Amino acid sequence: MGLHDRIKNNGTSNGEANADQPIQLVGSSVREPEPEPAHVDPYAELKTRVHHACIAKLGPQLFTTETNEELHEQVLRAVSEQLALDRTPLTREERRRIVRELTDDILGYGPLEPLLRDDEVTEVMVNAFDRIYIERAGKLERTPTTFADNAHLLRIIDKIVSQVGRRVDEASPMVDARLPDGSRVNAIIPPLALRGPTLTIRKFSRDPYTMDDLITFGTVSPKAAQFLAACVRGKLNVLISGGTGTGKTTTLNALSAFVPGDERIVTIEDAAELQLQQEHVITLEARPPNIEGQGEVRIRELVRNALRMRPDRIIVGEVRGAETLDMLQAMNTGHEGSLTTIHANAPRDALSRLETLVLTAGVDLPLRAIREQIASAFDLLVQINRLVDGSRRVTNVTEVLRMESDVITLQDVFTAKPPDEEQAAGGRNTSLLMPLACSGLKPHFLDKMATNGVSLPPTFFEREDDAAVRPTFAAGYGR
Repeated sequence: MGLHDRIKNNGTSNGEANADQPIQLVGSSVREPEPEPAHVDPYAELKTRVHHACIAKLGPQLFTTETNEELHEQVLRAVSEQLALDRTPLTREERRRIVRELTDDILGYGPLEPLLRDDEVTEVMVNAFDRIYIERAGKLERTPTTFADNAHLLRIIDKIVSQVGRRVDEASPMVDARLPDGSRVNAIIPPLALRGPTLTIRKFSRDPYTMDDLITFGTVSPKAAQFLAACVRGKLNVLISGGTGTGKTTTLNALSAFVPGDERIVTIEDAAELQLQQEHVITLEARPPNIEGQGEVRIRELVRNALRMRPDRIIVGEVRGAETLDMLQAMNTGHEGSLTTIHANAPRDALSRLETLVLTAGVDLPLRAIREQIASAFDLLVQINRLVDGSRRVTNVTEVLRMESDVITLQDVFTAKPPDEEQAAGGRNTSLLMPLACSGLKPHFLDKMATNGVSLPPTFFEREDDAAVRPTFAAGYGR
């Protein structure tokens, strides 16, 4: 038991009730909800003193030390020495915990470090300096971790964004950044955030998820994964659509693994997140304006510049503006095999949103011409949804066909449907969606794939009955 806990227990050991505690009425059937405990760090002042002393002592060594191991040893030694000089009575466990927290604060991201090291945590959400939530297995939960105050949280936010050449202040209170491992970071501070700085980190796995991992998670079936891999190798233009947090970037990263290693790949993103495994990769990242409002480089300019870089594949992390028109032009002028993502709730909605984004480019084009460009550019749509149980599922693999009248026709190649009444009543399937199954329709782009040296067996698109779906879903990918 720590010193703070012993003092607290001695103060309440006389059996007197705490005046701040609510009184429960005898026989009352209504119970007032207990307020969430305020997590106050009893050693906040101690840690602040030691932290400032260590920074003053180490100074430039924090930036000039060659290796991380040497820097970690120097910081650890300095923290231990300053803590001993402070002469605050601490138990061995308390001293060890404070040393670890201070080391994380100086070298890393303070209270966030344990959450970032936890592989089960997929998202970290800081609503206020004393309110931190995480996503684990698709569900949100609050953690006892806190920052000392708003200034502490602001210092960590500034440390994150400055590492990638971004800034956050009253003049620019919103920022998108990334961690060194590719994890996505968004921060917003006052005056836009009324209750204090807010930070959201979407973690990326240390080892990028592969298609085998997506099959293990139940995101996609082995047969659909084999089909998607063939489509990427066959140089089809693929659009991945889905809502926020559905796993579009993860799926894009998994699909990009099937791009042959002898092709030149150019990736374009707002904040570099993709983790491609090929060697011949050029990574481009957009740049926000500087403090004078100049120097901004948008994705649209990067797409145009990529066309002069002799790319075999152009991968745009996400289209969300006028760059959509340049992406369509690239796909329609010989740059096949391009991949990108878009926010949409369904395959048809993805096409409608593409039209809207093209119109934001300020080009006066008739709607039919835009739709013809879209129908000609994209070959395949992959729709991903996040279900209420927290799982991510590919619900549609849809072929983009030609124009009929003024409408782009679509054809589902693979679909994941809810269990019917019979299956639900018989208990044959307890999941929200059945496994992704072939619709029985043969896509029209097989000749294009064959031209690029990729072919599928004639029986590949035969419709599967319910008895065959389950063992196929459980089988290993690629067997």
